[in-house]
Amino acid sequence: MSEKITGVLLAGGQGRRMGGVDKGLVELRGQPLATWVIERLAPQVDELLINANQNARRYAAFGHPVFPDEIGGFAGPLAGLQAALSRAHYPLVATAPCDSPFLPKDLVVRLRQGLESSASDLAVAKTFDQAHPVFCLCRREVLPHLTEFLQAGGRKIDRWYETLKVAEVQFDDEEAAFRNINTRNELDEYE
Repeated sequence: MSEKITGVLLAGGQGRRMGGVDKGLVELRGQPLATWVIERLAPQVDELLINANQNARRYAAFGHPVFPDEIGGFAGPLAGLQAALSRAHYPLVATAPCDSPFLPKDLVVRLRQGLESSASDLAVAKTFDQAHPVFCLCRREVLPHLTEFLQAGGRKIDRWYETLKVAEVQFDDEEAAFRNINTRNELDEYE
């Protein structure tokens, strides 16, 4: 029997490039970006959690547990992953950012194949030469290692990945699925 998976919507950022608004709550075609991601990620996992450092009540309305980073100061996606790993009920944790509404519907199954076939600590999505580090599937047991990295001041996701056995999983056939919406102009393109 394969291990169960906790999915995590990463919505803990400040949305600086979007004018300081909470990107997960910005609407695309009448729905918050977070709704788009939840609709695609939830069917792929056994439980879904939401990492948000602001607007917890609004995120709770999506019907999934909400929690902030354990490290203050909007420390980035690794802080969200660390908080998620400490709350996940299952041995594998998949993450997706709140600003990528078209993520692949087969994201988790393909990441799991990459993780298991290579016996890696973590699998990350990649399109052509571009890795997408916030689209990952990792083993919950990397938590102590990640906590140590963050406590030492580490924040860069690529630097942390360099310290692990990582499987890069190609999604060249779904390149557009990884586009994220960072600015109002990008949002307008999709409207």
